[in-house]
Formats: sequence, C-alpha cells, structure tokens
Amino acid sequence: MNEIRIFCPATIANVSCGFDVLGLCLDKVGDEMVIRKTGNNQVTISKIEGQDLPLDTEKNVAGVSALALLDHLGSTQGFDIEIYKKIKPGSGIGSSAASAAGAVFGINKLLGEPLSARELIPFAMEGEKLASGSWHADNVAPALLGGFSLVRSYEPLDVIKLHTPGELYASIIHPQIEVKTADARSVLKHSVPLKKAIQQWGNVGGLISGLYTEDYDLISRSLHDGIIEPLRSLLIPRFSLVKGAALEAGALGSGISGSGPSIFALSRGEDTAQKVAEAMAGGYAGSGVDFDIHISGINPDGMRVLQ
Repeated sequence: MNEIRIFCPATIANVSCGFDVLGLCLDKVGDEMVIRKTGNNQVTISKIEGQDLPLDTEKNVAGVSALALLDHLGSTQGFDIEIYKKIKPGSGIGSSAASAAGAVFGINKLLGEPLSARELIPFAMEGEKLASGSWHADNVAPALLGGFSLVRSYEPLDVIKLHTPGELYASIIHPQIEVKTADARSVLKHSVPLKKAIQQWGNVGGLISGLYTEDYDLISRSLHDGIIEPLRSLLIPRFSLVKGAALEAGALGSGISGSGPSIFALSRGEDTAQKVAEAMAGGYAGSGVDFDIHISGINPDGMRVLQ
C-alpha cells in the first residue's frame, strides 16, 4: 500500500470534570487526509483545503507529528500529506488533534503498523504542543483509540480506553467567536480549594463508573465541573443560557468542549440529542453570533481508513 485516505475525527476534551485527562471521540464530525509514500526522504504537505494553514512541515501539526514518528522509527521513507479540513481551527473540538493524530495513524499504516494506536499517542502530542504550547493527550488519545479516553498519568504517559454506552450522543454548538487556548489557560488558577478538588475527584470517578455500568443517571450527576468551567465560561457569550437550555431539553449534562468556544451536551438517545441541539441553537437567537451545530454518536474506533 503506497497511499491511504483516512477519516480524522473531531473530539471533545475535558468532558466537564476531567480537565486535561478525559476526552471522547465523535463519529460524524472530522477531517480527511490523504497520505502517500514518496521517493525522497522528506515529509511534505502539498495541499490543505478548507482552512488557511501553513504548508511548511515544521510549522504544521501534522508535519511535526510525522517527523517525530519517523525519527523514532529510524525511517527515511518520504511521505506527502494532503489535508481536507472540515473541523475549524480554534473550535474547541480537536482540529489540531485530528491533523496530528491523522498523520501518525496514516504513516503507521503505510509502514505496516510497527506501532499500536496507543503507542502513536506521544508523537501526535508533539503536534498538540506546537498548536497550543501544551503537551496534552485528551484530544489525540480518543482520536486514535476511539470512545472515551482517560489519561491516568502524563509522566509516564498512561492512557486507558474506557467503555462507551451505546445510547450516548453528543450535541455541539460552535459559536463563531475566537477563544485562544493561551487565553483560556491564562484565566485558570494555580491552586484549588480542597473542598472543590474532592468534589471534582468524585465526579471523575462517578463519570467513569457510570460509563462502565451504563448508568445514565450517574453520568448525569457526574458531568459537573466546579473548577475550570466557572472561569472559562466567562470567555463564551451566553454560555449559561445555552447550557441551561440544553439541560432543560433533556441533556444529561453540558459543558465547555476543550478550551472553547464550543459548548457540548451529552444525551441518552439521538432524538434527545436533536432536541438538545435545537435548544442550544435557540440560546444564540438574536445574539448576532453565527454558529455551527453538530450532532454525533460516540465513535468507538477513532481513525478509520476510507480507501
């Protein structure tokens, strides 16, 4: 196989209570990439459609991740990458992660899969570091593994794929405003009151237990963030209104996707997710803010080959 076309899914990171450690993979939202072997020993990016992003290999998250993987493998095989962006950068649903994870997934496939999907995570994280200045895995891990991912530890890196209930659906609204990751991180506090930390730990444990037991009421009770959301939500116009509308429409829980500005809600069943999406859209009615809406099941497999 000398060429591969792949679907690179969008992701939701943090999932309310799991700042930097929890993420989930979406099924109907994502980019596409074409990766082919070349006769030289270079990694090139020949085409990017959909967004204005750098073609320079060392300034593009896909290029940086690809170079890190090939260096690790000691491979001199050359590759050319085409990226068809359908996830808007800065949306909060893992645009950079899709490109970074897609590059290492596709190259690994073309090389005969010397590494497992889990072993590819650190190389995709190099792209995330370029994009945000932070070496985090809560987007690239679910993009590569599918379903929900828990980053138990960063030093050493220890990522666990979690069980995903079959009836769980996500509704996402992306208001067309800019929230820079650096700004979203700058508002965070470096210390947390013990009482809030205990509540957060309980919610993370409860959410994971709810996923495995498919206890939707427990999932709902656990989708609460008392540490990050109160600070970051101030950067997103009408956040409280949209979240309230989602919960009133039947969502299990709602919160900020990644560093924003996208707002997500999880629901039991696609019909409820549709009603929740409509309610979230209503939250921006008359605001003058344009937005995109996505409704998706949870993707159990992550990256997939299209041809």
